[in-house]
Amino acid sequence: QLQLVESGGGLVQPGGSLRLSCVLSGFTFDNLAVGWFRQAPGKEREEVSCFNNFDGSLYYTDSVKGRFTISVDIAKNTIYLQMNSLKSADTAVYFCAADWTVQGSCPSPGYWGQGTQVTVSS
Repeated sequence: QLQLVESGGGLVQPGGSLRLSCVLSGFTFDNLAVGWFRQAPGKEREEVSCFNNFDGSLYYTDSVKGRFTISVDIAKNTIYLQMNSLKSADTAVYFCAADWTVQGSCPSPGYWGQGTQVTVSS
C-alpha cells in the first residue's frame, strides 16, 4: 500500500526554523518525483519545493529560495524540508507528494500525505 506520512509541523516565531519529514511506504525512488506543497486558508495549493530523481532536477518557489532546502534520505525512505527564517506568510498546511509522472519539476497529484500544520506567529 502506498502511503506518505508527514511530521514536524508546529508553532514557531518569525525567524525560527522547522524541519518537516515525510516517510514514504511502498515506494522506491527509482524514477520518482517527490515534493512539498502547501495550502493556506483561502488559498490555492502551492508548489514549494520538488525533486525529480529521474534527472536530479530541483525546484523551489521564489518565496522560499535561500530559506528552504529539500533533501532525500534513501536509506530511511524519507523526504525532508528544512525551513529557516520562517515568515508569517509561510503559515499553511504542508503536504508531501510523490508520483512517477511530473508536471514541470513537481510530481503529478497522485499520492499525498495527510498534511502537517505550520504556523508562524509571534
